[in-house]
This record gives sequence, structure tokens and C-alpha cells, in this order.
Amino acid sequence: MTTRPEFRARYWIESSTPLAKAAEVIAGEQSSGTFLKLASETDVLKERSRARVVAVEPQGEAATPSLHSAHEERRGAAGPYHQGEIEIAFPIANVGPHLGTLLATIAGNLFELGEVTGCRLLDLHLPEDYARQFAGPRFGVAGTREHAGVSGRPIIGTIIKPSIGLTPEETAALVDTLCEAGLDFIKDDELICDPPYAPFEARLAAVMPVIERHADRLGRKVMYAINISGTPDEMRRRQDQVAEAGGTCVMACVNWVGFSGVQDLRAHAELPIHGHRNGWGMLTRHPALGFAFTAYQKLWRLAGIDQLHVNGIRNKFWEPDDSVVASARACLRPEPGLAPIMPVFSSGQWAGQAPDTYAALRSTDLMYLAGGGIIGHPDGAAAGVASLREAWEAAALGESLEAYARTRPALRAALDFFGGRA
Repeated sequence: MTTRPEFRARYWIESSTPLAKAAEVIAGEQSSGTFLKLASETDVLKERSRARVVAVEPQGEAATPSLHSAHEERRGAAGPYHQGEIEIAFPIANVGPHLGTLLATIAGNLFELGEVTGCRLLDLHLPEDYARQFAGPRFGVAGTREHAGVSGRPIIGTIIKPSIGLTPEETAALVDTLCEAGLDFIKDDELICDPPYAPFEARLAAVMPVIERHADRLGRKVMYAINISGTPDEMRRRQDQVAEAGGTCVMACVNWVGFSGVQDLRAHAELPIHGHRNGWGMLTRHPALGFAFTAYQKLWRLAGIDQLHVNGIRNKFWEPDDSVVASARACLRPEPGLAPIMPVFSSGQWAGQAPDTYAALRSTDLMYLAGGGIIGHPDGAAAGVASLREAWEAAALGESLEAYARTRPALRAALDFFGGRA
């Protein structure tokens, strides 16, 4: 029984090698070992630095490999391919409070090992005193609500559409319409940041006076997550410009600015960070490769984001509903040393999904973003916003949408118009 401080990573793996042996190969490769015995890997060094396998749970076999391996072909491996979950404990002293090294340790060359024909990081368990060495979310759920001025219900929002092509003046005109409709939150699309036809500074200068004007009427400031993605220097500068202009949120495309970029932004930022996960599909869509969202969101929480996209019920993408709900639950789950973050539901959402979303999540701590579900409402954007709020009211009260819509024209119109398109 070791007494050294450790963190643990859990994986699903597949290998023609027996699982216990494959797990030992991974543990060695990701710590002090290599493909052959070295005299310098002494017993003392191994006790201090080698990762150890703490669990092996077989889950069956496959006749063919999930992923191709030339290494397996060269050695004539013909299966069966053993599948199961393993858990490996890594010495904290190997890594320290460095997120890049943590990722290299738990998600580095193990994905490329020849013996492994499937590998997926499922979860990560960090001791509280270790997790607290990372910045973590500064605002999380509570701070997001405070900055948005919304409590007791979901934060209702939308995305600037068309995604690209609008001038700063056209963007400001759309924001004016959306603020007039009573929205809580507006975000840039991930495709726009600083294009020549709508530079970041020009968009910010055009939009913020509109938001300030409506804040006087609403008694709260609509949260605008303007896309500041860029180099660390650019993101720091843009965050400062947003704060100086009176903004209450910034957005970053986290997979592309990277963990170090988000960490740098978190250390500097005065505002909540909206994490857009575009590109997530390539990290998770194949069940035998990549990351499970449980691990993915935990790593971004370490980096310091406050809000993270989770897709939506009956969405327009590939992801099934149970995966979406599990992702949202993971964001809201307290972790030792890490505050919960706000899950962001989006993608083909309208009033109709509210009851199922609430029934599955049993929480209103979420951002609920609808594009067409608001702007495309037959009675206009204000009715679209009203229909979403009414749908969530009905869901929280346990009433059916049909019954609730009898005295609520905006919800009734949404059910009639969008119901046949769902």
C-alpha cells in the first residue's frame, strides 16, 4: 500500500494482450517505464515515480480490433481483443500543478501504443488539495447568475445568426431586437471573432451601447459572450476591452485556444469565461477513442472556465439525449476542490424540449440557448423568448405544455409552429 500522494485516471481499453498486462504497459509508458528494462529504473525510483494499476475490470471480447494497429499486424495478432475498464494511479510528484503535464500523463502516448486497439479516458479523480492548486472556475454557476441578473430559472439566450457576414452595425441592430425581446444572454457564433468585415473592436463598440441602453430599461444587463479567441496576448487585451466597455462575459473556443491559453485568460480575466467546445466531436465520437465528457469537462474546470456547452435534448447533431444529460450533470456535480460550472444547452432547441430537459436534469441551473426557437417564432423574437420561459415554468410546475399553453399565446404558437418540425 503506497503512501505517496496520487491522482487516478480511469480508461476503457481494448487489446489483444490480456487487460492486466496492457494496463501495466500503459502505466509504465506514462510514468517511469519504457519498452525495455532500464538499469536506471531502480526499485527506489519505481516506488517514487512509477504509476500503478489499481483496477482491471474485463467487459468482454471482440473478434476484430476497433482501431488499426500496424504493431499488432507485425506481430501476427489475431485476437480475440480483450475489452474492459482499468484505473491507474499516478504520483502527483510526477506532474505537480501543471495542466499540460497532467494531460501528457493521462492522455499522451498511451493513445498510440501498439498493444492498444482502443483507448478512451473516462474519468479523472484528483485529491482536493491537489485540485485546489489549479485556478478552477472563478465564477461558475453562482457568479454567472450574478452577472446575468437571473435567478430561480434557466438563463435564456440565443446565438448571433447568420453566423458570419453581418457588419458591426447589423450585429448591433440584431442585438437591439433581441434585447427588446427580453433575452438574458446573447453569444457570438464560434465562426466569428475578428474578421476584416466585422473586426472585434468594431463589433464591441457597436453592441455595448445597445446593451447598456436596454440595461436601464430591464434593470439588468443582458450578458453578451463576445468571442475573444486568439493568442494569449490577444485574449487578454480583448478581455480588458470588454470589461472596460461594461461587458459581463467573454467567450473562447476552448479546443483551439488550448488549455494553456484558457489558463492564461483565467489568471487575467475579470469576467466569466464562456467555453465553446466546437471540435468536441473529433475527441469523443468514436466510442473506442478519445475522451468521455466527464473527464473532458473536469479538465476544463481545472483550467478555469465558468460555462461549457453540452449540446441539447433532441439536438441536430449525432449525440443521444442520455449523453447530453450526463454531460450537464457532470458540469453541475461538485468535485473536490472545483466549483460546478454552468452547462449550456443549445442546438435545435425550442420550448418543446424544456419538460424533458428538466425531468432528466432536475435543475434549472443551466443556460438554454435557442436560435430559430426564438428568432423563428411566428409572432417574433419576444414571443419566442416568452414561449421558452413559459415552457420552463410549466416544466418546473409539473404541468404539460398543452395545458399550460391554453392561456399563454406565445407558448401555444410555438407548439403549433415548431411541433410539426421537431
